[in-house]
Amino acid sequence: MKQKAWLGQLSDPDLRLLRVFKVVVESGGISAAELELNIGRSTISRHVKDLELRLGLSLCRRGRSGFALTAEGRQVYQSALRLMGSLDEFRGDVNDLRRRLTGNLTLALFDKMATNPKCRLHQAIALFAEQAPDVSIEMFVEPLNEIERGVIEGRFQCGVIPSHRTSASLSYRPLFDESMYLYCGNLHPLFGQANALIDEASLLQCQYAGLGYHSPNMEQARALGLTRAATAYDQEAIVHLLLSGVFIGYLPDHYARALVEDGRLAKLNHPKFSYMCEFEAIWRTSPKPSRLLDLFLTCLAKVHE
Repeated sequence: MKQKAWLGQLSDPDLRLLRVFKVVVESGGISAAELELNIGRSTISRHVKDLELRLGLSLCRRGRSGFALTAEGRQVYQSALRLMGSLDEFRGDVNDLRRRLTGNLTLALFDKMATNPKCRLHQAIALFAEQAPDVSIEMFVEPLNEIERGVIEGRFQCGVIPSHRTSASLSYRPLFDESMYLYCGNLHPLFGQANALIDEASLLQCQYAGLGYHSPNMEQARALGLTRAATAYDQEAIVHLLLSGVFIGYLPDHYARALVEDGRLAKLNHPKFSYMCEFEAIWRTSPKPSRLLDLFLTCLAKVHE
């Protein structure tokens, strides 16, 4: 596609094209975006084409082989997320001046928290919605490092993550904790020994499945000498690896409980190979939180008193 500069100022039609492109990417293609956008495929396709012409870039490949972003498309998508976040921040600032809470609250969560009775996020959301009924809430489930990056870049206003390190760009508020234990599947050689104390050497000889990004999971495994033989990027993937009978790995006790009761997983009993994981809310240190975000943080603090 012939390259040309973006002409003139960013206009409302340009923003509409970017919003359509954002939905197409997040839906996984033009056909899947029909329901979300409530417009026909031909119109969506034309909007994407118009955006490509406007930018002078090829953003995606679409055809029988499916939908795929180009390298330029991925960069434009990330930039569009930052732009939408900045627009929401501007809207929040103006609404603060008008003393009316509207706009979007974007939250990013670490996975598998809903089964933890100590995680009262649903209560915080209910309290927030009662006090800010005109605010639209968007929730994402992302890996820990992606949540941190997204909050710093302004794509997410608030994240809830396991505590593992601090950044000068972020503010933190402790929320709740969870217990982490080693588990194996019912096809694993150690499954029959789950009720007995398993010696450390036997555990260290097992093939270990762990998370592939900086996290308490990674820190604990390194400290104990567990060598990662399989890598996963969420805890659902860890479960599938455990059920194979080949690996052992860490899971939160509240998440693993149903699978243990069903006889598909077993907790491996050794006091050294368990740990407590603390969770916290994070948000950008600067600029200061909008009135909308400040209200949500207050709701989080209230339900975790």
